[in-house]
Amino acid sequence: MVSVAAALLFALPAAQVRAESITARNAVLESSEDGWLLSTDFQITLSTPVEEALSKGITLFFILELDVSRARWYWFDQRAGIAAQSYRLGYNTLTRQYRLSAGTLFQNFTTLEEALAVLGRVRRRPMLPTNALVPGNVYAAAVRLRLDLSQLPRPFQASPFAAREWNLASDWFRFTVSP
Repeated sequence: MVSVAAALLFALPAAQVRAESITARNAVLESSEDGWLLSTDFQITLSTPVEEALSKGITLFFILELDVSRARWYWFDQRAGIAAQSYRLGYNTLTRQYRLSAGTLFQNFTTLEEALAVLGRVRRRPMLPTNALVPGNVYAAAVRLRLDLSQLPRPFQASPFAAREWNLASDWFRFTVSP
């Protein structure tokens, strides 16, 4: 009897193998004639309640944030630029497709894994104007991706019990930029 209880005790954590998170892998900020372009990768895993809400038609809003500053020894750091890009991830129950939108552009996917892979792979996204960074200086940049809880319907915002499952955000991924 004791061995059955012990087996159940060890089986419960194994049932929840999937951890919900957003993890930044790398980031690069490069110059072009269109401005400063961001390329970065995120590994995105949704929690079960978030995935269930998405499959029932709740649209998820993600925000990609970039913060660039230059250290100064005599005063506070100088902010060189801040930028944000919003993404919408939704599911259409009639067509059984996921739709990822950035501004007026959108793309449809048959599986959630495909949609999350494209959401997590940012390539050459214009984030800062050309004159934001001065050549010869070294800048500290940080990037993150997070689920925007303020865009969710009110019942999902007000629940203190579901806060942990719905609080999906990567840590700030820090890197240096030398124009």
